[in-house]
Amino acid sequence: MRRHGPLKLPLGLQGLVERTTKSYLEAGGKVDFAYPPGEPALAGPDSVCWQVFRNPVSLFVGGIAAVILELAEPRVREGVWAHSSFRGAPIERLQRTGLAAMVTVYGPRSVAETMIGRIVRLHEGVSGTTPGGLPYSANDPELLTWVHATAAFGFLQGFTNFVHPLSATEQDAFYAEGVEAGRLYGVPEPPACRADMARILDSMAPELVASPILLEFLGIMQQAPVLPPGARLLQPMLVRAAISILPAWARRQLQLGKGWDLGPAEERLLRAASRLAQRLRLDTSPAAQACVRLGLPIDHLQSAWAKRTR
Repeated sequence: MRRHGPLKLPLGLQGLVERTTKSYLEAGGKVDFAYPPGEPALAGPDSVCWQVFRNPVSLFVGGIAAVILELAEPRVREGVWAHSSFRGAPIERLQRTGLAAMVTVYGPRSVAETMIGRIVRLHEGVSGTTPGGLPYSANDPELLTWVHATAAFGFLQGFTNFVHPLSATEQDAFYAEGVEAGRLYGVPEPPACRADMARILDSMAPELVASPILLEFLGIMQQAPVLPPGARLLQPMLVRAAISILPAWARRQLQLGKGWDLGPAEERLLRAASRLAQRLRLDTSPAAQACVRLGLPIDHLQSAWAKRTR
């Protein structure tokens, strides 16, 4: 439910959002999303996920929320932190993760399947034991399910909270659209609807704990030069926004109290920026180039969104 009226961004901030959107979405430039002509993606161009994944503001917020939930699980936390370059090279890691998301959603099916297969093979070498004595493996079905589910939950909640409230039917569709990709990544039963997602959250809740690593991650995301110059001062707000979309019980359990609250003015500002980003057209973005590949107008997604929200 909208709690505040619309807010128009000042011209300077509007330009900043536009530059940030361009910088973020062009991260997919290493892949030719316009080739080969006619090859479908894992989901269709009129899917909910094609709209959700083209918004860089809500993706940033939702991605942080997803990692918070991932790092709260001790086995995932050890696998992510001990076996990745996140701590030493967060920008490069985020770029690789962002590119993987773009390919999974917008890439030609053959390219997406090849990339996912490569990631699965890389995960085969990630295993060990947590400081608490729990064995873990990156390809453990339970942990794969948690990582997939938290990503889907974060991206959907980020969009629904800050871009546009999606209906229950649309939210169920979003989860269902990710099932095939989840299975390719090795997830035995990806969440196919909100009820599935709720069951996964409930089942994992007892395992989630606060940790210094989680606070270290939040510190990195507030300070690392992730966004273009001029936008970096907004990163602490985006981190608080990510915390704001977590389930209330998760915030309590992870000790992310009122000091991490998003203020009402920040909430309104973030909604205005998110909605502006959703209206912007960037012809070089993975979403636009994927439309070209399928023989659709390059502004197909913007036109469809305008009709939907008119």
